[in-house]
Amino acid sequence: MKHLSKKLTSVITAVLAVVMALTLAPTAYAADSTYKLTLTGTATGHTYEAYQIFTGDLSTKEDGTKALSNAKWGEGVTYTGTESAADVAKALGDGTMTIAQLEEKLTLTKPAKTVTSAKDSTVIEGLDAGYYLVKDKDGTQANTSDAYTKFIVQVVGDTEAKIKSDVPTVVKKVKDTNESTGDTTDWQDSADYKIGADVPYQITGTMPSNIADYTTYKYVFTDTMSKGLTYTAKNAKVTIGDKDVTSSFAEVVTPKEDGSTVVTWTCNNLRGIDGVTLDKDTKVVVNYTAKLNESAVLGSAGNPNEVDLTYSNNPNKGGEGETGKTPKDKNIVFTYKTVVNKVDQDKKSLAGAAFKLEKKVKKTDGTTEYKTVKEFTAGEETSFEFKGLDDGEYKLTETTTPAGYNTITPIEFTISADHDTESDSPTLTSLSGNATTGEATFTADKDAGSLTTDVVNKKGSTLPSTGGMGTTVLYVAGAAIVVAAGVGLAIRRNKRRDA
Repeated sequence: MKHLSKKLTSVITAVLAVVMALTLAPTAYAADSTYKLTLTGTATGHTYEAYQIFTGDLSTKEDGTKALSNAKWGEGVTYTGTESAADVAKALGDGTMTIAQLEEKLTLTKPAKTVTSAKDSTVIEGLDAGYYLVKDKDGTQANTSDAYTKFIVQVVGDTEAKIKSDVPTVVKKVKDTNESTGDTTDWQDSADYKIGADVPYQITGTMPSNIADYTTYKYVFTDTMSKGLTYTAKNAKVTIGDKDVTSSFAEVVTPKEDGSTVVTWTCNNLRGIDGVTLDKDTKVVVNYTAKLNESAVLGSAGNPNEVDLTYSNNPNKGGEGETGKTPKDKNIVFTYKTVVNKVDQDKKSLAGAAFKLEKKVKKTDGTTEYKTVKEFTAGEETSFEFKGLDDGEYKLTETTTPAGYNTITPIEFTISADHDTESDSPTLTSLSGNATTGEATFTADKDAGSLTTDVVNKKGSTLPSTGGMGTTVLYVAGAAIVVAAGVGLAIRRNKRRDA
């Protein structure tokens, strides 16, 4: 392998400058001991190789510090140039040779030690004094969620070094809007929407801290939308900072047999985009919308949306070839339904009714209006389902009343729901319905995403009919009035006689 990381320029130059400064220093206390190198910040799943680049005479200076003098090529490399190790070290130290020039003539041949990584720290033992290149073994980090590392370290005693590799991250967020209040949240991990609504999504990818080590850098977002979400091709916008870089990403939309959709946005080389400078703080942002469709899942299962990021992970090869992949990041959109059961005053199912459901919506000018969600016509149905609702304020109106029954007072009610806004696996935590006018009591089923209520029609008042008891009562009352009138007349005649 002939390539050393560009990021090592300043490190190796400083290290080799020390080597050259010590080539003329007197040697004291030669040592034949071996040492251990402890790598901190390691994770499992790595195979590290330590190549001895330079060796020399171990000396101890007057201040007690140890160093190498009389630089020689280590056993783990082959140098194809004509210069000696001391000449190369001197040239690197005084700037007359660059790391890139060294790369062209240096071949790694055999590692001094190879170890399998452990969590948090990994120890490489039995190292002779020298300067070592520590790197991941070729081919061991392809298609993982990690990245290759490579750095040079001086070993003149037991030494500790921090692993110098980094990977990008990716997050997927959604905004939640309450149409009745007009309030919209910031980007978060869950939301609820009505069926037919356009749901806004945002994907944000970061850079590794060592992005400068890469000559090219591949970057691929893979977004998987569940069957309840419909993506309209080419509605995504990709930005880096204030620059629109959508044209630098190839979009591919792939429908799956299970009804889900996979969308990829691919840039084969982020470093090749004109006008874009990449550093550790750079972010790549994708904004798009997807429609919540009629296949949306109601209730706590929700409608998940996942994304992962494929990225170049081998700076030792300039970023070409091998890639890694981040874990998936997920968010969920929930939706609900209201079920109205029509009954009479005896709680028996009652046919012949029709209903209209409207939602209170706040307009841009601050005023509100009711918009129809769904209407039913009268028939034999006694249960009415309004599917695909989100949180907000609603009004249920009985548009047709069964014959012989009184029309209900319109029922105004609010759907309220809580769900995890910051979570790796968001859940629906509560669902409720509360009537503010009219008569309705809602029973919530969070898993089914349903709010169910009985709506009662009561029979109307009955006027008296001819020949019935009502007529008899009227007759009796009339006879009583005639009798009373006769009694009154007799009393008045008697009074006149007595006078």
